Amino acid sequence: MKLLKPQPSLTEQVYEAIVDEICDGALPAGSHLVQEQLAERLGVSRQPVQQAMARLKADGMVEEVGRRGLWVTRLDADLMRHHYDIRAALDGLAARMAAERIAAGPERGQQFTRAAAEILELGQRAVETGDVAGQVRHDMALHTLIYDASGNPLLARTAEPHWRFLRRAMSEVLRHATLPREIWRQHAEIVEAIAAGDAARADTLMVAHDLAAAETLRAALDVPAAEPANT
Repeated sequence: MKLLKPQPSLTEQVYEAIVDEICDGALPAGSHLVQEQLAERLGVSRQPVQQAMARLKADGMVEEVGRRGLWVTRLDADLMRHHYDIRAALDGLAARMAAERIAAGPERGQQFTRAAAEILELGQRAVETGDVAGQVRHDMALHTLIYDASGNPLLARTAEPHWRFLRRAMSEVLRHATLPREIWRQHAEIVEAIAAGDAARADTLMVAHDLAAAETLRAALDVPAAEPANT
């Protein structure tokens, strides 16, 4: 049997590079994506770019407009809310199951608390330095930790497509509005409830956190770009 290579494929690297540029604002909504130019800029052939574009279209980050080629899609506030509704249900279940497992095996709580504390520190540091990409990355890491702590491997897999869409929405809003310190305060509360084995509270806090984020994102997206939302 042929051994799998541990390093990401060229397609995966191209995909991540373009996602990062979209999320960071280097490729804003409405940007025209010319595959030949992207291939030249990234130092790869057209094939991995084409394959990455297929994934980006499936994720809703780019769209094909007739014969005009591929363009970075504009954020759809209604679609974003639908993603968040599903994510809230999945995240609430993950938080509840993680707390239940910790209540049944307290040693898991110590491991979870240590890992969560490190992510919380990194997230708060990213807020202080204005590192938007870092805030999103550590946010995703914390939620992934909770999925793992739930003991249900299907949760992370089911949530993944929603995260790919919301990663961009989170990045867009964090550059202009929202309250990142409040987000991380909520994260700390959720971690505390899970570590204490309080399943009902962990579920409630997580669902409220996700739905409040959806409202914050919606409000920021409704504000014209020339008038950033109040912080």
